[in-house]
Amino acid sequence: MAQPPYALITGASSGIGECFARALATRGRNLVLVARRKEKLESLAAELRAGHGIVAEPISSDMAEAGAAGRLADTLRNRQLKIDLLVNNAGFGARGRFWELPLERQSEMIRLNVLALAELTHLLLPEMVADGRGAIINVSSTSSFQPIPYTATYAATKAFVTSFSEGLREELRPLGVTVVTLCPGGTKTDFFRASGYGRAKLPGGIQPPEQVVAAALQALDRRGGLVVPRLLNKLGVFAQRFLPRGLVLKVTGRIFRV
Repeated sequence: MAQPPYALITGASSGIGECFARALATRGRNLVLVARRKEKLESLAAELRAGHGIVAEPISSDMAEAGAAGRLADTLRNRQLKIDLLVNNAGFGARGRFWELPLERQSEMIRLNVLALAELTHLLLPEMVADGRGAIINVSSTSSFQPIPYTATYAATKAFVTSFSEGLREELRPLGVTVVTLCPGGTKTDFFRASGYGRAKLPGGIQPPEQVVAAALQALDRRGGLVVPRLLNKLGVFAQRFLPRGLVLKVTGRIFRV
């Protein structure tokens, strides 16, 4: 008998990714958990197996490495792990002046936030299309809606994610595959602290990752779309469309200035 399909979550060892794992386990979904931290993944997988009676497969992988998406797809094929929900969550940012931030770190950011996401989607999507079912959740950011000084590279990578995801959703609309584009604002995670954004005074502060994941899964149940969790974030995204571009840049520059 064919094994039930899995939900695959990248960046699953903490933050939004871990919250996705816990929320999907509650729904009885089998999971493939992907991140660099092997011990954390194995501990989380064991906890979810025991607590929810699901199958949880941890796979340690640095998705920022060249070819990581292909190697992961090969592993899935060799283990006969069929994926019908892909959560592209892995990513990081960096706050600072572009020319002062290490070039290799920013190149790594582009590889992870953009290339790995696009490559893994390309590798796993054909089977979903062939089956006429499946779903993708791409974790973007409210940073994707405008350029942001002092986090210019990160905002640009997320602009790609939002544009790519929305275009993909329209392509897949008649084919039975759902796409959710998740654009959270400041969220209380290791990502937020490690990237240096924790020192920026964001309007309205930051929100729990559980709220972000709940909003994404509600959209998944409604057949996808663009999701901006939290009313204040929605208002900010809406308002900036009607403001002069220069004014938006000045405001965001003041918020993120180092």
